[in-house]
Amino acid sequence: DPEREEIKMSIRGVKERAKTAFKANYWRCVLVAFLMGLLTLGTGASSGNSVHNANDVAVDAETEKELVNVLNSLTDEQKSTIVGVVLGGISVIMVVSFLLKVFLFNPVGVGGCRFFRRNAVEADVSAGVVKEGFGGYWHTFLTLFLRDIFIGLWSILLVIPGIIKMYSYRLTPYLIKDEPELSATETITKSRELMNGHKWEAFVMDLSFLGWFILGVLTANLLNVFWTNPYYESAKAQFYLDLLDPK
Repeated sequence: DPEREEIKMSIRGVKERAKTAFKANYWRCVLVAFLMGLLTLGTGASSGNSVHNANDVAVDAETEKELVNVLNSLTDEQKSTIVGVVLGGISVIMVVSFLLKVFLFNPVGVGGCRFFRRNAVEADVSAGVVKEGFGGYWHTFLTLFLRDIFIGLWSILLVIPGIIKMYSYRLTPYLIKDEPELSATETITKSRELMNGHKWEAFVMDLSFLGWFILGVLTANLLNVFWTNPYYESAKAQFYLDLLDPK
């Protein structure tokens, strides 16, 4: 299929240019990608530990029996109090996670995208570029807040539309800094327009990294930290630049 072959050739070119830029500024790329990944893994790790601990309790029959006996001995008022405390704790965790995402993780993500975008076209880019994500703070906050809401609303309808919109709005973090004169909705719209006809290419490119990520898991995530993550972030930035200036 000539069309498939053309897509493969395009993706190969994106990855080759991305790899060249990554290797030319290796340690800074590793550092920035590590920072971007570290900030977005905290809540996921906590959730994973909670599930793991819950499973441990579930498979311990003796512990389960003791818990049932304790619960049966409680009054309705005490049970209501416990439920309220648990729900309150969950609510606090959700609120804190949300605030960390919109006020810290999102700006760092924008700064990281800015670094990889500049690293693709400039020599010896400093990791300090990440701090640019906090410039124009409220514009970044509002734009990514709206983007996340739009993706969330589409995801509520069905999973597939949510994934499609995720790819449509993928370029938003780069455009926030490249075209700061655009409003929040204009930035999101520009991303959607640039990605029209290119979402499948982006998806195929992501799939091409799947083997690397699997190998990364098998190496206790070391391969992901020192190779796959910065390589992938470099490729996404190069993909964005190629859409801005199609050859």
